[in-house]
Amino acid sequence: MKIAILGAGPGIGLAVARRFGKEGFEVAMVARNHDRLAELTRTLAAEGVRAAAHPADLADEAALGAALDRIGPVDVLVHNGVGTGEARTPVLDVTRRSAQDAIDGAVLGAVTAVRAVLPGMLERGSGTLLFTSGISAVHPLPFLGNIGIAAAGLRNYALSLAEALRDRGVHVGHVPIAAAVTPDSPASPEIVADTHWSLHTGRDRHEVTLGDLAVLQAAMAAHAAQSV
Repeated sequence: MKIAILGAGPGIGLAVARRFGKEGFEVAMVARNHDRLAELTRTLAAEGVRAAAHPADLADEAALGAALDRIGPVDVLVHNGVGTGEARTPVLDVTRRSAQDAIDGAVLGAVTAVRAVLPGMLERGSGTLLFTSGISAVHPLPFLGNIGIAAAGLRNYALSLAEALRDRGVHVGHVPIAAAVTPDSPASPEIVADTHWSLHTGRDRHEVTLGDLAVLQAAMAAHAAQSV
C-alpha cells in the first residue's frame, strides 16, 4: 500500500505519514523544500516507516505531474495545499495576482494530482482522496481573503468528486480546520492524521470539521484587541 502526501511538512504532513506508516503504508512526500523533505524522510525511516521525498511545487503543473509519475500508483492521496501560496491577503486587498497565487496550489495543484492518480484508482476499483483545508472553506474570514477563495474552491471540488465517485470504489474526504494546529488543540497534527485515517477506513463520511468556529473567532478578536 502506498500513500502520497502533498504539501508535506513537519506538522500535519509528518503526522499523517506516521499514522499511515504504522499501518504498513509506504509514504511518498511531496513539497517544494528539498532539504526539509529529506529531514522528514530521515525522521520517518528512524521510526521504521518507509518514506521517500519527491520535491515539487504544487503550483507547478509539470513538476508536480513528474513527481506523481515517479511515485506511481497510490492507494491514498492526501492534499495539504491550501497554505502553499506566497502570501495571505485580507479580502479588501485581494488582487487577481494574490487570488491566483492561492488558487494555483490549493485548487489547481489538487486537480493536477487527482487527474494523475484517479485513473488508476478507478481501474482498480479502490482508493481514497483526502483534502485538508481551513475553516474559511466553509465560513468566510475576511483576513484570509485570497486563502478563503481558494479553500472554498477546494472544498467544492472535493465534495463534487465525492458525489461523482459515489459507488465507484473511490472515497473522498475533506477536513476543514477551525483551530490552531498545535499539540494541545482539537486540531493537533495527530488528531488531523487520525481523522484522515478514519475517513479512509470508515468511508461513511465525506467531511469532518475539527475545532470550533466561535472559539476561533473569539480568539482572533482577543488578539486583535491586544494588538491595538
